[in-house]
Amino acid sequence: MNERLCKQINFMLELDKMKNLYRQTYVLHEDRKENDAEHSWHLAVMAFLLSEYADKEIDTVKVMKMVLLHDIVEIDAGDTYCYDSEGNSTKAEREENAAQRIFGLLPDDQKDIFYGLWREFEDCKTNEARFAAVLD
Repeated sequence: MNERLCKQINFMLELDKMKNLYRQTYVLHEDRKENDAEHSWHLAVMAFLLSEYADKEIDTVKVMKMVLLHDIVEIDAGDTYCYDSEGNSTKAEREENAAQRIFGLLPDDQKDIFYGLWREFEDCKTNEARFAAVLD
């Protein structure tokens, strides 16, 4: 197997951990919490479905990519609840370290693209990032 494909497969195997990261939100009509994989998938569908309501012009596919990638860092950093003031004090550093490690599993060109989309979401300065944040 070539090195590029091996790195991509290792990244995909790492992402499988998102299925075991549970959030604070309960799944509708069930007595269990949503996991990060379900959350990301749901946001991507919402981005596609609700893009017509964006108040500025957006690249919908870019928004979908951002919301699919934005919580990958929680594999290492955990899901920091919005009211956790202690956790939020170290969140940015933990997530940056996680982004470097996890996206670093990818071939360099994809690492740069994925990290760039994650960073854009975090910085929340573009129309796409602001729309993605509203959905989140």
